[in-house]
Amino acid sequence: MKAFLLAAGLGTRLRPLTDTLPKCLVPICGEPLLAIWFRLLRAHGIDEVLVNVHHFADQVRAYVAAHTPAGLRVEVVHEPTLLGSAGTVLAQRAFVEHAREFFVLYADNLTNVDLTAMHTFHRAHQSTFTMGLWHAPEPRACGIAGLNAEARVTSFEEKPAQPRSDLANAGIYLATPAVFDVIPTQAPPVDFGLHVLPRLVGRMYGVVINDYLLDIGNHERLARATREWPHVSHPPALPT
Repeated sequence: MKAFLLAAGLGTRLRPLTDTLPKCLVPICGEPLLAIWFRLLRAHGIDEVLVNVHHFADQVRAYVAAHTPAGLRVEVVHEPTLLGSAGTVLAQRAFVEHAREFFVLYADNLTNVDLTAMHTFHRAHQSTFTMGLWHAPEPRACGIAGLNAEARVTSFEEKPAQPRSDLANAGIYLATPAVFDVIPTQAPPVDFGLHVLPRLVGRMYGVVINDYLLDIGNHERLARATREWPHVSHPPALPT
């Protein structure tokens, strides 16, 4: 199975760390975030991944060349101009040309999410697109979804002034090729939250993630991850 691992963010809120290091290589308890993702992907049967990069792309290429675990094929694509989360997926459509479905994952998340369970949910609902959701303590700062009793997404709004729920976009998706008909072909950046997910309301399902999930977006969250991650169950290291 294939996955897009979106890693082109600048990580400005993690400066000065990211003045010399791409965000996806920021260490969590001594291990780069990218390595944690690679272990998770292999543990759930994903064997091909496309990583998009922008900031310090050569460092990411060098890391991938030296540290890709056995059984995982990694393609690194440099974006001189940031395309946005959906823009990257559209531009690299050929990567998943023959796939029945594929994951789209935001690399700045630290997580032990059960991707296998999400895949099972996706197949059971015959979903065009499945969005991972989490209970956000500050819904007005997130993209917020509404679900019906069958877990179909009935509404989605980015950073709503009056949130209808606390179910926030987790940046973990399972998509079918039908999503390419929904991504607008406009000037970048093209973002899933702003430009794609609202168009999928009524056609996608949401699954609530109860596993560990933390966006490593600033120094406060990085410090929190350093405290919490040693106590979180996650896949063991794999040989390279």
